[in-house]
Amino acid sequence: MDRNSAIGLTLIAVLLIGYFYWFSPQPQPVAPKVTTTQSSASQKKDSVETAAALPSDSILQATYGDLSVAMKGTETATVVETADLKITFSNKGGSIKELELKKFQSYDQKFKKKVIDPLKLVSPEFSEIKLLSQFQGKEIDLYTLFYQVDQKKDGDTTEVTFTASLSAGATISHIYRIPNNGYEIGYNISSKGLDSQLTGDNLSFQWNYAVQPLEKDLTDTRNNTTITYYTDEDGFSELTPRSTSIETEAFAGSVKWVAIKQKFFLASFISKNNFAGGEVQSSVTPTDSSVVKKASIKLSIPKKSLVDGTAAFKYYVGPNDYQVIGDVSERFKENVYLGWRPVYWINKFVIFPVFHFLTQHIGNYGIIIIILVILLKLVLFPLSYRSYLSMAKMKVLKPELDEIKARVGEDMTKVQQEQMKLYQQVGVNPISGCIPVVLQMPILFAMFYLFPASIELRQQPFLWAEDLSTYDSLIQLPFVIPFGVGSHISLFTLVMTISTLVYTWQNNQLSSVQGPMKSMSYIMPVIFFFFLNSFSAGLTFYYFVSNLVTFAQQAIIKRFVDESKIRTIMEENKKKNAAGGGKKSKFMTKLEEAMKASEEARKRGDDDKKKRK
Repeated sequence: MDRNSAIGLTLIAVLLIGYFYWFSPQPQPVAPKVTTTQSSASQKKDSVETAAALPSDSILQATYGDLSVAMKGTETATVVETADLKITFSNKGGSIKELELKKFQSYDQKFKKKVIDPLKLVSPEFSEIKLLSQFQGKEIDLYTLFYQVDQKKDGDTTEVTFTASLSAGATISHIYRIPNNGYEIGYNISSKGLDSQLTGDNLSFQWNYAVQPLEKDLTDTRNNTTITYYTDEDGFSELTPRSTSIETEAFAGSVKWVAIKQKFFLASFISKNNFAGGEVQSSVTPTDSSVVKKASIKLSIPKKSLVDGTAAFKYYVGPNDYQVIGDVSERFKENVYLGWRPVYWINKFVIFPVFHFLTQHIGNYGIIIIILVILLKLVLFPLSYRSYLSMAKMKVLKPELDEIKARVGEDMTKVQQEQMKLYQQVGVNPISGCIPVVLQMPILFAMFYLFPASIELRQQPFLWAEDLSTYDSLIQLPFVIPFGVGSHISLFTLVMTISTLVYTWQNNQLSSVQGPMKSMSYIMPVIFFFFLNSFSAGLTFYYFVSNLVTFAQQAIIKRFVDESKIRTIMEENKKKNAAGGGKKSKFMTKLEEAMKASEEARKRGDDDKKKRK
């Protein structure tokens, strides 16, 4: 690798660091049978009984007319439990009051460890849902009415219906359909007669949500928490995840779905026939560690859809898992960010299918990462061989390249011309060693996006790391290191950095690079240590294992690369070129022409300076 190649790779590395800085990512139990519990006054452990603190019947009648009959009652809870969810409904509002993910566990932020408690994505403490309309000139929240509950089984699906019957014969119903498996909950709203008493063209669905800390790294969680949405006009979009100010987006046209996206979980509301506009907003208080972000969703539901049966929706409240969310709705799977194209294609069609296949047959994710490294290295072996062969050629030429530098002196233009002449004579392409490296970069990038976004790694331990989806913190510091390092040293990142420095030293023995460029090659791994110290332990472990396998590959390749034979071939090429029988490659011809043009431009510049003097 000559000076130009080293400069090129250094610039590429600087661009990568800049991009990453600004744009940075057990066997399941047998599914239990669906159980439902409808609580009553005699079942205190499953019920919530609350006296409605409302005005007298006469005042309610005068204020809300027929609607007043549904504004007083006793709150009770209905619990539906499936293989994946435990959902608590309330007859006050006919809505979801609490929802647990049975197969996932929360994370204790205070003691920085996984806890046994099931993970709750909906709870009255941090989630509030309203369905607002105008009734007789007054705003009314239909989720504050008291409803009669009815539930039944339809195959492996549980259907829960909440109906409010008014004195004039008008009704409004909320119907939920909960399958035995999965995280989708069907939801329909229907009305008979009540729509004529509600003013305005639309109902307003509002969801205020305070995102709770569910992961180890609060900063990383905030950087990956936002509101995503899909509109007919713009397709998939999101509010800026890393913003520390209030982010707002209003929709004048139709909206298909909106999701409150955390790093590994989603709470979303989806319409079968589109919403008639709305607004989303997110905000963050950096000093408040009890809340990741606050999210607010407002969506317009056409009033006429309640009557004609088109007010059909569904909730998806569950893991942000690429394998699970693909069929939820249009472009819903883009909530899992797998990188920019073509990195996205590599992840989608190559890396992720292999990774998912391995997860189906192997329970240890550290072993899965090792196998993934070996498989990719085998596929990329031809490129690695060509890269090593190119470095071996440069090593053979190193004495002559050093002699050129000593003979020509400090005139870098002349040095480059002489070096290019030597390359042409011996038949060596100076960038042939860089091309295989560049071709392998999309794989490196693919891993950079895959591991931080893979919920499969969440809370999966390996060696000293308790959670491969975040940094390992075996080494704790009594102080905070700046530049985003934090108060810990990730041991996986540390061993990755050491192995990269060893790899760099090994390559520099084959390289002709000297001076500042050689020093820079050692500085870059240290810079990446600062950058990757708070990244996924699975990612840095992958890079570490990749370095180890590369050492083994180079040791094998070295046994089959004869430097004396390379020298003989170069001498033969030099003789052919001297005799006029050599043939220039297109690349060498163009490079030579470019250097001549550059030299001529330099001479013209020097002549112009002399004339001006």
